[in-house]
Amino acid sequence: MKRREFVVKSGLASAAVATSATAMGQIIQKESANETLNIGVIGTGDRGSGLIPLINQIPNFNVVACCDVLPFRLEKGLAKVEGKAQGYKDYRKLLEQPDLDAVLVATPFNTHSKIALDALDAGLHVYCEKTLAKGFDGIQNLVNKVKASDKIFQTGHQYHSSRLYTYVVDMIKKGEIGKIAAIECQWNRNGDWRRSVPDPKLERLINWRMYREFSGGLVAELCSHQIDFSNWVLGETPEKVMGVGGIDYWKDGRETYDNIHLLYSYPSGVRAKFTCLTSNAMNDYKIRVMGDQGTVIMDYARAWYYPEGKKNKEMGEVDGVAGATLKWDEGKGYPIEVDHEDPSKQALLDFRESVANNTEPISNITTGANAAVCVQMGLDAMHNEKIVRWKSDLDL
Repeated sequence: MKRREFVVKSGLASAAVATSATAMGQIIQKESANETLNIGVIGTGDRGSGLIPLINQIPNFNVVACCDVLPFRLEKGLAKVEGKAQGYKDYRKLLEQPDLDAVLVATPFNTHSKIALDALDAGLHVYCEKTLAKGFDGIQNLVNKVKASDKIFQTGHQYHSSRLYTYVVDMIKKGEIGKIAAIECQWNRNGDWRRSVPDPKLERLINWRMYREFSGGLVAELCSHQIDFSNWVLGETPEKVMGVGGIDYWKDGRETYDNIHLLYSYPSGVRAKFTCLTSNAMNDYKIRVMGDQGTVIMDYARAWYYPEGKKNKEMGEVDGVAGATLKWDEGKGYPIEVDHEDPSKQALLDFRESVANNTEPISNITTGANAAVCVQMGLDAMHNEKIVRWKSDLDL
């Protein structure tokens, strides 16, 4: 091997070392010709108000209205808007605002379907945060409405918009890690997941994630992103799921589980495992896609390739140092370096671009509905202690 020659020879590993924006192709959507999109944010809690500063950064994208049933949260959202926005307590009044083009739905899980249906009936484009809808009927009703509408509908699985994730999915689909053997996902935290409550009467409004009437708990709020990724990378939906969960650590009156463990079985024979804890944050968020030629490891904004086989690292001479290796991260592998935006910002860029050009979003009604069905299957499996199969009567 010649001096200064890179030691990694495989097509994947070479790509994993450094992928420029030019090599990748499109990283951030180009600005469409002077099309301004006026959006109303329905639900200005942590997620809704957190997206407003990102919208402010996008040219020709304006927040012109905010809505929340809690006055202090509405004020928080309005304070983040650059420019003037009208405030509402009732989302139906917001839908009547004449200069509105679209809405962002960031309300509790159980309200997504109804609000999105009403927004489509009002002739507005919709960005609906994950998980798409609660219950099989809520999912199907929303799918039917979107398919009958000429409006743009995007589901807020932001990692589906990530250019890093897109690059990795394309890489895997080209066979660069060989035949997929298994997928392992985790999203672990160490905390009670509670929000402070200024008045006990507001407990269920503020801590809605803790109560089954409003929430799908950890499956809907966290694991849904990784379930969406698994469906995407495999190009299929699971046949069945089994799982367990419980309220085993936080004995504080919550109804949704504080730990969950799900195993989905796909038609291709791949099993995808999802774990979410609230009492141990070891390794935080991770996705591992394991193939017979290598593994891809991903976190929020980084990815690595770990080759399978005789040697995980080929030794050689790099920059004249015998035995040096090419950017190897111990325990993870070769970094996959791709220029990419913050996934939430990229998702908003994609939405504005889809509306401007009347094109189907990357994270659309079908991908969102498939992930939502998987979430409901997982909840039913845990709550009823049984194996739950894909509902063949759904028309997604």
